[in-house]
Amino acid sequence: MRDQIAEALKCALKAQDKRRISTIRLIQAAVQDRDIANRGAGKDPVSDEEIAQILAKMVKQRRESAQAYEEGNRLELAEQEREEIDVIREFLPRQIEGEAVKKACEQVIDEVGADGLRDVGKCMNALKRKFPGQMDFGKASGIVKNMLE
Repeated sequence: MRDQIAEALKCALKAQDKRRISTIRLIQAAVQDRDIANRGAGKDPVSDEEIAQILAKMVKQRRESAQAYEEGNRLELAEQEREEIDVIREFLPRQIEGEAVKKACEQVIDEVGADGLRDVGKCMNALKRKFPGQMDFGKASGIVKNMLE
C-alpha cells in the first residue's frame, strides 16, 4: 500500500495536481507519524491494515469538516474537503455495501456470540478489525442493533 501511495504522489507531481499532491502528502505524514509511534512502543512498522484504518479515519474527519463548513456557509472549503475525501478513498479497499454488510454483521454476531444490545460494542470492534475501512460503520452499527433487538 505504501508503494501505491508513493506511486500516486509521483504521478500527481508530474501532473502538477496541487490538491492531490497535498492530500497524498498528508496521507504519508499520517502513516509516518504512526510508524514513529509504533517504533517508540517497540512495535512493527504500520501494516496495510493499519494504513486502511488511518485512511478511514481521515475520511471521517474530512466528512465532519465538510459538514461543519456547510453549516457555516463556507461552501468552497466544504468542496475542498470532499475533493480530499475522493483522493483518500482511492487508496481504501473497495467498500462493502447493501446485503454484504448485513451478511458480515450476521457473521460477526455469530462469531462473537452476541445475544443482546449490550454486545453491540463487541460486534462493532470485531467488524472494524475484520473490515477496516471497507464499510460505513455508522450504518453497520444500526444493522447490528436491529439484529440484536
